Amino acid sequence: MIRPSARIAVVGVLAAAAVLAAACSGGGGGQAAPPAVEKPDLTVAAVPALDSAGLYIAQQRGLFAAQGLHVTIVAAPGSAAVVKSQMAGKYDVTEGAYVSYMLADALHRADLRVLAPASNMAPLTQELLVPPGSPIQTVSQLKGKTIGLNAPIGIGIVLVSALLSDNGLSPSAVHYVYYPFPKMAAALAAHKMAAALAAHKMDAAYLPEPFITGAEESIGATELADVDAGAAQSLPVSGYVVTQTWLNKYPKTAAAFRRAVLEAQSIANTNLSAVVDGMVAYGGVSRTTAEIAAAPTYPLQSDPTLLQRTANLMEQFGLTTQVFNASSMIRG
Repeated sequence: MIRPSARIAVVGVLAAAAVLAAACSGGGGGQAAPPAVEKPDLTVAAVPALDSAGLYIAQQRGLFAAQGLHVTIVAAPGSAAVVKSQMAGKYDVTEGAYVSYMLADALHRADLRVLAPASNMAPLTQELLVPPGSPIQTVSQLKGKTIGLNAPIGIGIVLVSALLSDNGLSPSAVHYVYYPFPKMAAALAAHKMAAALAAHKMDAAYLPEPFITGAEESIGATELADVDAGAAQSLPVSGYVVTQTWLNKYPKTAAAFRRAVLEAQSIANTNLSAVVDGMVAYGGVSRTTAEIAAAPTYPLQSDPTLLQRTANLMEQFGLTTQVFNASSMIRG
């Protein structure tokens, strides 16, 4: 399948984004000395998806350095693992899916705070894929079938459950198996090897970009459905998060990181080549894949109303026993 680039620049907000980025950057022009920070050396963990492009651009273009920060980026296997390690004090800042952070707050009193948004849903950036030649042509045909997710609890189960529900299926009408995103395409390709994989048969797989494009290129996977639809359309996906304890200890560092990453978010929305360069440098993908893959939108502020929609879906599909107050996590 030939994918459209789908990386549509947010033309209507370019001027506003540029003005806000300049206000947030706080001296990225190289004339002024970097601002004083309490902790200049930071370790930042991020899932290597297109949602993390702002982080990569800030690193590659020296925006962190301009704010007096030396950032080491660590690739994370998934958002749940990121949160667990952050709570143990392994990372200063993490980038991952809001669902995992809200669950940590709701279930484990993690006391996490969103420093800055990372990504929102956009067309073709999160999809359900089927292997080549699959007889499954519609979401309703997934009844009784098995879907691959990267984790049993996280944004994937929320988005897939919303998609199933919007198409008249109960989420309990399907089965799930779990693979890391980098291994999902190979597992989907092996779906016909029943003798070897009977316990792990996969009829469809949930993937974000750039893993969607990777699966199309490597095994010929095809789109069954775009999950940016219905109840999940335009939802916030991920953010840059710290613990409240860390924020209290390093407020100037937090402000410097926020300024740099928001400047990078503005660049990501207006300069697609910067997104490609960042993904090639830090996302572990080829330039061809990065150029084809559809990108999410890169917001410049957190929207509590949209984030609350995510929290509502978490309660609707049983991840929490009551609706989480999403605005309690937003700072600045």
